[in-house]
Amino acid sequence: MSGHMKRLTAPRMWSVPRKTVKWAVRARSGPHPAERSIPLLVLIRDYLGYADSAREAKYIIGSREVTVDGKVVTDPKYPVGLMDVLGIPKLDENFRIMIDARGKLRTVRIDKARADWKLVRIEGKTTVRGGRTQLNLHDGRNILLEANEYSAGDVLKIALPNQKVLDHFPMQPGGTAMVIGGKHAGKVDKITSIEVIRSPKPNLVHFERFMTVRDHIFMVGRTSPEVLVPEVSIL
Repeated sequence: MSGHMKRLTAPRMWSVPRKTVKWAVRARSGPHPAERSIPLLVLIRDYLGYADSAREAKYIIGSREVTVDGKVVTDPKYPVGLMDVLGIPKLDENFRIMIDARGKLRTVRIDKARADWKLVRIEGKTTVRGGRTQLNLHDGRNILLEANEYSAGDVLKIALPNQKVLDHFPMQPGGTAMVIGGKHAGKVDKITSIEVIRSPKPNLVHFERFMTVRDHIFMVGRTSPEVLVPEVSIL
């Protein structure tokens, strides 16, 4: 049962019934960690209801009917995570994976124009041969740029699937951010200040009514969210 796990022990970010059946599909290693992603089969069967069984979901996925970030995916255990765009071209339907006000991963229906791009957070960057800068992103992507003009923690709006940078949302006071971890996960608000801690402890990001650590911040816009959120929770 290495490819399965009990539903009772499934990641808490999954929004699925846990006592209906015993087993659940385990996400394969991929661009998102298992505890913060959903296997493609679970999305097709349990979230969207396009299949009644794992067999039917595997048939749909194996028939090349499903895309993730504009590319066909045929692996039922492929991990789909935050900000990924799930598409079903035959039905002309698109969804973005978001976090709701309960801290659960949810699908948000979007139109074709919104499905042509996604937001990615810069986790780190390095200088490679030729003096170019490589950005390492939260979804496992790497982007090579000629100029070093972005910082870790910033969020880029990129086109799909060619990864062209369309916009840039720096992590700074006044910007709109979504909390993606901790007890405030799912909240969307404007940053009031960023507190730099001169110790091994993480930096703190302050909002009007709460604060959280820097790693739990995902910028989603300037004055308002660039993406549609499952439940409006702007304070």
